[in-house]
This record gives sequence, C-alpha cells and structure tokens, in this order.
Amino acid sequence: MDLATLLGLIIGMVLMVVSIIMEGDISLYWSFSSILIVFGGTFAAIMVNFSMEQVLSVIPLLRVAFSRHKTNNIEVIDTLVEFAETSRREGLLALEEKAAALNEPFLEKGIQLVVDGTDAELVRNILEIELDFLDERHRLGQSIFEQMGALSPAFGMIGTLIGLIAMLGHLDSPDQIGMGMAVALITTLYGAVAANLIFIPIAGKLKLKSDEEILIKQVMIEGILSIQAGENPRIVEEKLKSFLAPGEREESERRLGDSSVEGVTADA
Repeated sequence: MDLATLLGLIIGMVLMVVSIIMEGDISLYWSFSSILIVFGGTFAAIMVNFSMEQVLSVIPLLRVAFSRHKTNNIEVIDTLVEFAETSRREGLLALEEKAAALNEPFLEKGIQLVVDGTDAELVRNILEIELDFLDERHRLGQSIFEQMGALSPAFGMIGTLIGLIAMLGHLDSPDQIGMGMAVALITTLYGAVAANLIFIPIAGKLKLKSDEEILIKQVMIEGILSIQAGENPRIVEEKLKSFLAPGEREESERRLGDSSVEGVTADA
C-alpha cells in the first residue's frame, strides 16, 4: 500500500476533526442529508456523464492509487542491457524465452516483434500505438476523479440552496431556521472537503503513476530498438540512462561500481 496516499487522507481528516473539537461540539458537523446530497449527487452525475463500464472502472483505479507497486527503472535498464549482451552473444532468438520469463507483456511483445524480423520503424509504430491507447485509458480514469472533484463543490452549493430554502420556509419557527442553516453550511463543507482532500488528489496520484508507467515503457521501446540494431551493450546502457533522474543515475553508477568490485574480488 502507498503510505503517502493513506497517510495524507488520515492526516487531513484528523487535523480537521481536531480543529472542530477545539472549537466546539463535533456532532454539529454531522449531517446524513448533506452526505446524500454531496456524494449521492456527485456519483449520480458521474453516471450521467460516463458509461456504466467506465464508472465501474473507478474501483480498480482506487486500488492503483493506493498501491505501492512501482517498476524499478534501474532494474528495467539492467534487464535490457543484459538482453543486449545476450543478443550479441547468442542472437535475437535467445531473447524470446528470457522475455517470456519476465511477466512483462509490453516488453515481451516488443521482443517477439524483433525476433520475428519486423522492421524497426514498424516495431516503434506498433509499440507507440499501444502506449498511446494505454495513456488514453489512464486519462479516462483521471478525468473521472477530476470530474468528481469539480462536481462535489457544486452539489455542496446545491445543498446550501436546499438548506436556505428550508430555512426561509420556516421563518416563524426559530428551531427550523437553525436546522436549515446548519444543513446549508455543512453541505458546502462536505463538498469542499470531498473535492480537495479526496477526488482531486486521487486524480493527481493516478496521473503521477501513469506518467511513471509510460516513462518506463518508453525506456523499453528504446532498449528494444537498440537491441534490434545490434548496438553495443555499453551504448545501450548510456542511452537508456538518459531517461533517469540524476539521483537514479547516481544509484545506477553506484550499483555498477559495486558489481565491478564484486567481480574483481571473485576473480581474485
């Protein structure tokens, strides 16, 4: 589980609850009708805006947002460099079984295209088309949560109007006026919290994870094409390292240095 996502939600809710308790009675901020207006209205509007299949895709997207899984860019580059070395020693056919063992469909597909003798430009086009559709699917998930973030404050305002109308309808009953005003303000609060603490941040997290996945698949494309071109493994490594952030490059160099030391020690 991604602790940053979980802790962010918990810390945000705890700070608000503590602030409310410091100011007065927390029960004053509970309104089931406000929850129905904000969350029920938001999900109903989402169902109008998207197809049922797209709405149901929100559930696995939540697992992605809270998932800690992240592909190690350095390990992927090391694997592609190893593939380049194997290709130069044993030929492209030797890569087919090695790629299948990785359980990475995108890389396996690219290697299979290369092994089948597909033209390099066609290999790039096929893989980039698949990458474009992957990005499109990810954007759909992000847009659902972004839309929810835009709609929930609007339904908070609708709840405010409902509360004000109820208040104005009972001007002769002071108790009813207070209840209507409470519903009006609490619904606005719920809508703002839902948008800014839940929906919009989750959309941002999904975008971040999508960018990371697309980046690593771009690394795979360049590595596959370099292997097909028969480039020197050292050149392949240096080319793929250009995709890494400075910190990751330093880690890669450190790991390379450690492996060299181990190799010298073993020879001794």
